[in-house]
Amino acid sequence: MRHFFGLLTGVLLTAALLFGAGWAAPELARGAQILKVSPSGDGRMLIALGVVAAVGLLLGLVLVCRTSPLAAFVPSIVLLAWTVVYALDVPRALDLAPTATSLQAEVAQAGQGMVALLSTGVYGALGVALFLPVLMPSRWASPLRDEEDEFAEQSY
Repeated sequence: MRHFFGLLTGVLLTAALLFGAGWAAPELARGAQILKVSPSGDGRMLIALGVVAAVGLLLGLVLVCRTSPLAAFVPSIVLLAWTVVYALDVPRALDLAPTATSLQAEVAQAGQGMVALLSTGVYGALGVALFLPVLMPSRWASPLRDEEDEFAEQSY
């Protein structure tokens, strides 16, 4: 059951890394470089900072807490696979991002942010960082149980 919840957490983290960080990256870049606006003066920049903080918190919890390794494995494989596709065939990798103008504006903006994060290597670095906890054997083993818990279960 622990691995099933880890799989669900991995899918959630993958969506957060792709769409959340993808949407926030161009929004923060727009405010910082083009308009030179402070985050306190622009509501969208505050929301983008909040999204980045939430994605970072979720990423940190998956890396630090003793969760199922699938929680880190799913997003790492997605990010690393997309980075390898980008290294081998750039147009095909860029076609995977939702950047069409027929999409909703926020989804297209998230796709543009995904392309920016992919082309700068951020997704590759995150993929490697997320893959390292998968290599730890202690993550795959079930948590150790106390002898008192086993004795209490046997007395019933």
